[in-house]
Amino acid sequence: MRRKRAGSTQNTWGLDVVGRGVLLLSGGFDSPVAGHLMARQGLDLIAAHFSLEPITDDAAAIKARTLCGILGIPSLYVVRVGEAFAEVAHDADRRFYFILTKRLMVRLADAIADLEAADVLVTGENLGQVSSQTVASLRAIDAVARHPILRPLIGFDKQEIVDRAKSIRTYEVSKGPEICDLLGPPRPSTHARLDQILAEETKLDVPGLVSSCLSRLVPEKFKADGPAAPLPSSPGTAA
Repeated sequence: MRRKRAGSTQNTWGLDVVGRGVLLLSGGFDSPVAGHLMARQGLDLIAAHFSLEPITDDAAAIKARTLCGILGIPSLYVVRVGEAFAEVAHDADRRFYFILTKRLMVRLADAIADLEAADVLVTGENLGQVSSQTVASLRAIDAVARHPILRPLIGFDKQEIVDRAKSIRTYEVSKGPEICDLLGPPRPSTHARLDQILAEETKLDVPGLVSSCLSRLVPEKFKADGPAAPLPSSPGTAA
């Protein structure tokens, strides 16, 4: 009989999986389902939510906390990116806004992965669903990642995702309008080349944007049974 290794979780194939992932968790349908599928395969998850505060209120962050409770994710980092995203929208060609901001989120998620000794990033991206999820866009996003990006929903259609959201009890939390495209252009690029994206990033202080967002990082810890409200942070953690 095979012994289970310490720190491992047995997946649906009967294999012991040792690994941690940072789930880029929005308030929509896709990313919670992606997190559920990866957790089912034995991946230990930490969540990162990118809030458009102070441009918006904290409603999306509250949804992310509730989703962590449902999914049983014990740690959530709320990253306030509103000001950084506004700078991207103002200083770079807005056609590339969604790719540029996704690359910024990946940089931030990589930094969280370093803090948490995580091995991979996990997203709810789905091939061709929106402009930042075309093959060209995904290639430009992947180019900046220091950790592998897992996309368990890449071939799903929307109804499959919605059905799974209902089955894992995240549907009611996730339904409703999303505001992730608040600063985006009406006609975003769908076939951006990496050299175009790199040229646009020269118009931005990317290291400064990353540093500014990380300085406002808010780590939250949850009980094992997953309440929606965070526990008090331990001494020395960022607020």
